[in-house]
Amino acid sequence: MLRKERNGLNHEATWPQKTAFEAAVALQNRSLSAQTYLAQCLEQIEAREAEVQAFAYIHREGAMARAKALDDLAIQGGMHGLTVGVKDVFDTYDMPTQGGSRAFAGHQPIQDAAVLATLRRAGAVMLGKTVTTELATFPTNGTRNPLNLEHTPGGSSSGSAAAVAAQMVSFATGTQTMGSTVRPCGYCGVTGYKPSYNLMPRRGVWANADSCDTVGLVARDVRDVAFLAAEMARFPALRLPEDAIALDQAPTIGLCRTHEWERTDEHLRRAFDDCARMLRAAGARVREIVLPEPFKGMLQAHTNVVHFEMSRGFADVLERQADLIRPALLERTLKGLQVTGEIYQQAQTLARQCRQMLGDVLGECDVLFVPAATGEAPRGQEYSGDTSMNQVWTLMHGPAISVTGGYGPHGLPLAMQVVGRIDDDARTLLAAHWVHSRLQAALAAQGG
Repeated sequence: MLRKERNGLNHEATWPQKTAFEAAVALQNRSLSAQTYLAQCLEQIEAREAEVQAFAYIHREGAMARAKALDDLAIQGGMHGLTVGVKDVFDTYDMPTQGGSRAFAGHQPIQDAAVLATLRRAGAVMLGKTVTTELATFPTNGTRNPLNLEHTPGGSSSGSAAAVAAQMVSFATGTQTMGSTVRPCGYCGVTGYKPSYNLMPRRGVWANADSCDTVGLVARDVRDVAFLAAEMARFPALRLPEDAIALDQAPTIGLCRTHEWERTDEHLRRAFDDCARMLRAAGARVREIVLPEPFKGMLQAHTNVVHFEMSRGFADVLERQADLIRPALLERTLKGLQVTGEIYQQAQTLARQCRQMLGDVLGECDVLFVPAATGEAPRGQEYSGDTSMNQVWTLMHGPAISVTGGYGPHGLPLAMQVVGRIDDDARTLLAAHWVHSRLQAALAAQGG
């Protein structure tokens, strides 16, 4: 039993002893059966789902049949017996995919999304579909933050972040177009990983804004998320090395407050400075990084790109099912029609220019350390949080990984992120593991 007491809050939950990576080892050597592991997940769902509301659909019978079959078969792959929550914008042949929208109620695909087919071949158990905001945008669908039910878990991968944080599944899939994986995972105190653009295949994942959409991954810690990424991408180099020396090698970190810094609150700013001190004390070489002037336009550029592409992608919904879309989403989509092709092209040109600058910005640094949110998770369920600390890095197309950098006035995590060079995901994951482990140790020593 883990008991958290912070600022008058008392959170109590039963937590499995094993991380997903440790469970994978036990499942591989048959000291743990797939059926037993699934039963533990289902018990946790039974205990917490009514209050957290992380799932849009739970595939109990199908998951139990799959786990039984796995126990009767030879080891199928690295994911053998591990449970996955699937964001409800990924096609699944055996579960409905409804996108959190009345417009797609009861929709049943005939195929799996490409990444899910890969995971099934590796032995994964698809436990259910996790709640998404409507069409992976922003109107929320009732999921609560497991750390404090009065606060949002963030969006749009709200159910995935909450399900992992509540220990209902080993892993979950997400997507990120604005900040939809990194921010909710940061709010819920788990690890969210937005890979480099197109590292994960997007076939069978519902589009939002095509030049930004990225398959996201959710897990308990960085080792777990790197393990899942290696399986999903069929890219073994993403898995963290077993070599303790490699894991302990301190990275060079660029401390970057970004041009959106004024949006952060005092608690986040104080935690950010504290993180810099903790990382230096742990042995990291920390450099102050100021982004070049053109980066000031990236937030608006991202907004223009997303609105323009979303208005094109949702054209059929606007034409034939507008009465089934919630007014706030409909209004935002219609705004995209006001973004001209010229404005869109200017935004894409700026994005390409800033991507080309990134190598020089990083210089000798392995990664950047930047805020992942403007503060702790907002109170209430209607507003899923400010995306401004994520949007620039999504448009940059490089990897971003959430870590907890402290706790806010309500005892909830203050999210930071480790950002890397485009297609330099393996090094970014390794650096994020170092940062995550050192910050957790330092916060624990402080009683955080």
